[in-house]
Amino acid sequence: MAVKRTVRSAVKAPRGSRARPMRPRDESFVAFAVEQLSALDGVRAKGMFGGHGLYARETFFAVVDEGRLYFKVDDSTRPRYVERGMGPFAPSPSMVMKGYYEVPLDVLEDAPELVRWAREACEVAGAKKARKATPPGKPARSPRTPKSRT
Repeated sequence: MAVKRTVRSAVKAPRGSRARPMRPRDESFVAFAVEQLSALDGVRAKGMFGGHGLYARETFFAVVDEGRLYFKVDDSTRPRYVERGMGPFAPSPSMVMKGYYEVPLDVLEDAPELVRWAREACEVAGAKKARKATPPGKPARSPRTPKSRT
């Protein structure tokens, strides 16, 4: 019989503290999150800037930092996080990234619900990626030509 893993006993730094969790780079938490999201097609983690980014295929939809999972949000999805008392990703006190909000603990521990929230985050991330693409009919920027030396 498999033992259900939870994050309630995970070591976390207090919110707003500069203390780092005891796990280097959140490896066990990242493994737990990826396992919980295994029903999401092509989910994988990639180390970045001392934390991790989560991808579903080529879509970057989440950040893991200091034992916390943050999903990509927009104006239509953010209220659900705020109503649950969750805050934005803040890698430092002076840098708050309001495009990513912490996933509630009860959602994190319920794999099917977590996958539903993750799919929504992927849709938000995919929509933003599509808006960044060059609009049809707009010419791509021409490459710079080197200045001639005289």
